Amino acid sequence: MRRLSPSGQRKVFGLGMLLVAGLAGYWMFFSDGLPIIWGPSARASEIAAGRELFEREWSPNDPEAHGDGLGPVFNARSCAACHFQGGLGGGGANEHNAVGFEVLPRPGDHSFLTGTVHNFSTSPAEKETSARLNKMYPMTPGRSFTTGSPGCQTTVTIPDFNPVRTQPVQATALFGAGWIDLISDRAILRNARNRGIRTAAREFALHFDDIPVGKVRHVSGGVGKFGWRGQFHSLAEFVSAACANELGLGTLTAQQAQPFTGPERASEPDLDRSQVRALVSFVKTLPRPVEADGGEPAARGKHLFREIGCAACHVPDLGGVTGVYSDFLLYVMDDPTPPGGSDGYGPAPPQLNVPARPDTGAEPAEWKTPPLWGVADSAPYWHDGSAATLKDAILHHNGNGKAVTKRYQALPTADQAAVLAFLGTLKAPPDALPLRNPAITRLARK
Repeated sequence: MRRLSPSGQRKVFGLGMLLVAGLAGYWMFFSDGLPIIWGPSARASEIAAGRELFEREWSPNDPEAHGDGLGPVFNARSCAACHFQGGLGGGGANEHNAVGFEVLPRPGDHSFLTGTVHNFSTSPAEKETSARLNKMYPMTPGRSFTTGSPGCQTTVTIPDFNPVRTQPVQATALFGAGWIDLISDRAILRNARNRGIRTAAREFALHFDDIPVGKVRHVSGGVGKFGWRGQFHSLAEFVSAACANELGLGTLTAQQAQPFTGPERASEPDLDRSQVRALVSFVKTLPRPVEADGGEPAARGKHLFREIGCAACHVPDLGGVTGVYSDFLLYVMDDPTPPGGSDGYGPAPPQLNVPARPDTGAEPAEWKTPPLWGVADSAPYWHDGSAATLKDAILHHNGNGKAVTKRYQALPTADQAAVLAFLGTLKAPPDALPLRNPAITRLARK
């Protein structure tokens, strides 16, 4: 076999390095990472055990818990109580909304607090309400004063400052959550980067893109995909946190919710590693939603959905998962407050000399693009359930999404109906499990 000369070896080495660089470049800029070859799976025994835990009506000092059981504060007694629409694992109605809160830095106390105003407590003395929260962190009254020299005086008015911000949040459908867990960070980042490149190119050509690129939320472990603000990277983190905060069932990674009205309760984790693993196995193997056949009107609506810009944020296919309709980025969905107005998100008046709200990775007005698969069976809509119908949800898009709303409103009536017909084909999975608790079943049918 003929041996290459030194110059030939250098050429082969250089070509090899170019090939490696080319593959690396493709991986960095064009690849979504490793392809999804198999969908989410788990042992049948784990799935069955997880379903039992998901539907269990927990109680204080529950025999299945390793700590103090339900509470001390909680929003429901079971996972199924808030996840039932369209079958076991679906979304919840407005009466199951959680209420999140922030307490901003204020005069005399510069700490920043976040939490949930829970609907129930195991002790009446620890009952949480928004009114009680506001009493604990009262409003700083405004005042007016005059400043300046006698010949040139100015009246300065400091408005009232309420440090408490509250926000109702809906329980989301969990169908297909295991597939979302498989979407790589690389796919989300690449989509966001490519959107940015396309936007810059259109602006350079003086064709301005009026749909801004959302914000990637980076959390512990990677890109945030779960939670209304993308607070959690993985499904396991999301499930564990939900157990701790919504049921008061502490885990090895998430401490049970503590009442803001009293001292902390010391307790061993209620759910052990195998119980959490079983719950995650059940949730991740819930069936994925489907896109039904809606005929010609729905096909026309699907085309218009892309044409007016809905698909810029509600990306149909991402990271090897088809029909998810989300980019998992954060957007501001409210219009800016006019001068002198108040939107409930505003900072403290500068005259109070308190620190600004710390950067938590998501501003109060920012929300993650929700996946639209299964949306036809998950009314009401929006993060707070304030949109009763799909049309209401479209018209709620202000802020970063206002241009799309205007384009939808400019469509002829028949085309608006076609878009709604398309959204009506995004159904809950037909093989969703039935609810076994009669009380929840009756509520789901209302």
